[in-house]
Amino acid sequence: MGLLFYPRGGSAQVALYLAGALEEAGWHTELICGSLGPDGERTNAATFFKDMEVHSVDYDPAFEAADGGSDPIAADFPLHPSFEDRPDATDRVFAAVSPELGDHLVKAWAAFVDEALGDEVEVMHLHHLSVLQEAFARARPGVPMVTHLHGTDLKMIDRIDRLVAIAGELGTDLAGMADRAEDLPSFDDLEETDAKELAEAVRWGQWRHGAHWAARLRASAQRSDRFVVISPHDRDEAERLLGVEGDRVEWIPNGVDTDLFDRLEMSAEDRRERWSEFLVEDPQGWDESGEPGGVSYTEDDLGAFVHDGEPTPVLLFVGRFMEFKRVPLLLKAYAAARERFDTPAPLVIWGGFPGEWEGPHPHTLAEVLGVEDVFFAGWRGHADLARGLAASDVMVAPSTNEPFGQVFLEAMAAGLPVIATRSGGPLSFVNTDEDSPNGWMVDPDDEDGLADALVAAVNDGEERATRAGNAYEQIRAKYSWTGLTSRFTDLYESVIADRPGAPGQRS
Repeated sequence: MGLLFYPRGGSAQVALYLAGALEEAGWHTELICGSLGPDGERTNAATFFKDMEVHSVDYDPAFEAADGGSDPIAADFPLHPSFEDRPDATDRVFAAVSPELGDHLVKAWAAFVDEALGDEVEVMHLHHLSVLQEAFARARPGVPMVTHLHGTDLKMIDRIDRLVAIAGELGTDLAGMADRAEDLPSFDDLEETDAKELAEAVRWGQWRHGAHWAARLRASAQRSDRFVVISPHDRDEAERLLGVEGDRVEWIPNGVDTDLFDRLEMSAEDRRERWSEFLVEDPQGWDESGEPGGVSYTEDDLGAFVHDGEPTPVLLFVGRFMEFKRVPLLLKAYAAARERFDTPAPLVIWGGFPGEWEGPHPHTLAEVLGVEDVFFAGWRGHADLARGLAASDVMVAPSTNEPFGQVFLEAMAAGLPVIATRSGGPLSFVNTDEDSPNGWMVDPDDEDGLADALVAAVNDGEERATRAGNAYEQIRAKYSWTGLTSRFTDLYESVIADRPGAPGQRS
């Protein structure tokens, strides 16, 4: 397997769980990936992937170069770019990386892959569409390649296409828009409202090389024998954006560790003690300073977690603070819904990689809104997430076109109903059985509808419990990693058999 990034997001979790399931099925997996920080840090590859055979590149020198004012992507071993444009981020968006530095990325990775891998590799499984397709193909030509699209790669290509269209409508290209970034024309004449909003919000200077990267990644896609997508929505997006034939695209959802994520009966006092641990004793919440623990609480702040001696319903958001996650929308809807709750119901914001956010910072917005009973738990490990879900009642994430929504499955496996939008990955597993709903669905960007769903989830405890039970049973029956493994191994067998000169059987 190949993963361009250091461990910090959902694709790293997928690689970890899938590799373990494959080992149990008789397939030995080696992982090539990035690493950041010393042993013991969650972003350190040897620590995160502790049970795997890992070959990792050290990104610390690139970060140190950035701290010294140098370009981290020009370092001897370059830092990975990002699929998202985030102000002040060390890993800038791919579209801001020159073609020459793109070549540097491929050359560095190809040399590392060639040195790290033996000659007995039967299948290359690469997470995300990136420079790794070029690098692995250069290091091991002829070895079958499977590309696992996790959605953020597709979102970036889609955004590039939209920006190219806007620039063309204005009589220029992305380089021209970047050159005029400080003196851009009015976008009032753009025909579509969505295009106007995007044009006004985007940092044009960061998308200068977007057309190059869209073309380069589409060419990289052609190196892949097959693709794995994590939702039917992304299957359609892969065909639309990459031009790959439908029979080359396999929809295999991410799985869940149903041993780790399970429901647990807890008393009001036990639940309060757990939230005290996360919010008071070991605070990891952060504000615009980016410092974990910069946002903390006292025992007196936790009154909302118990009411009349009974545990109150806890609403939990989990995710990064990316624009499509719509955390500001959630805060506004919660502020409106809170006045209609029959009982206190705290909202815990869990996640947000420290220092990384798009749009208004959620903590700043919560202060501006003056909304009470909102708590920031910070970025924590997977084991802690399982413990946090066990002390919660509803998982809510109003993402628009979420590529998949791994945390929804983890919440449902822990016995929580979910609140999601009618878009993206959740369409494939939320309320798919109309006779046994497992959550609430609202329209994307519908603040009033989201507020209504929050009120329904909080005020109707019986319905909440029914949907929680449905979620628990449905996800455990269909989305365990053990149950999904054969779909991956069948795919590997297929690409091996289709390789020119292959005998048709795995050795």
